[in-house]
Amino acid sequence: MNARPERLNAAVAWLFMAGSACFVLGSVPAYLDAVGGPVDGITYVIGSLFFTTASFGQLVQAQTPVMMTVDEDSQHRRAPVRLVAWAPHDRSWVAAALQFPGTLCFNVSTVAALTHNATATESNRYVWRPDLYGSVLFLASSTYAVLAVSGRLLTFEPRSIPWRIAWLNLAGSVLFMASALASYVVPSTDAVLNARVAVAGTFLGALCFLVGAALMLPAWRRAVAPTLRAGPRDTTRSDSTPRDSTPRDSTPP
Repeated sequence: MNARPERLNAAVAWLFMAGSACFVLGSVPAYLDAVGGPVDGITYVIGSLFFTTASFGQLVQAQTPVMMTVDEDSQHRRAPVRLVAWAPHDRSWVAAALQFPGTLCFNVSTVAALTHNATATESNRYVWRPDLYGSVLFLASSTYAVLAVSGRLLTFEPRSIPWRIAWLNLAGSVLFMASALASYVVPSTDAVLNARVAVAGTFLGALCFLVGAALMLPAWRRAVAPTLRAGPRDTTRSDSTPRDSTPRDSTPP
């Protein structure tokens, strides 16, 4: 399988934006009131499928060096990609490898949420648990992505677009985790633990992922640009990004 590095990066960015937009839209109460529960649930399912497709593309990027170490010319040339790889020493790869199964968990939880008249036990087993597992994997993925960009967690590099992307996605993952915890259905009442936190966490978390995904496009352009001046031996990484990171964030949602 071959791909053009620039197009693969753009596809990943747009798919993440589409998935995030679906989650943002689905968590807006006015949208739920306008379309009803079933359509709102399908919106989440579609968003999770966008997330999964984007996440797989990002995993392919992370495990295919030729997709990232490009110059102005080679970014437009088709090159073979690795569909399967093992690179636990690479933090960017670990971040992408953790994120992908997290999106699969969201596939399960969003589809299961379409079930009507589920008991509290069934909801917690088939909706809440996969949602929680996915949120844990997203949080771990986002943490690794920050480490890939900065080398350590406590850094402040606001001029670096990869740094901004990584922290936006970490913030989004924290908010998704808060939403997942608040979505637990209390058996004695058949109501979620905290509906407001659940909705707000999803909305704000998805918004963070949306902005982070949108920044992937200028991050790529900025990272490739130095090769025009410094020569073809430069990679797509910016000066403030360590060698195991990439021009785009390795995580979002």
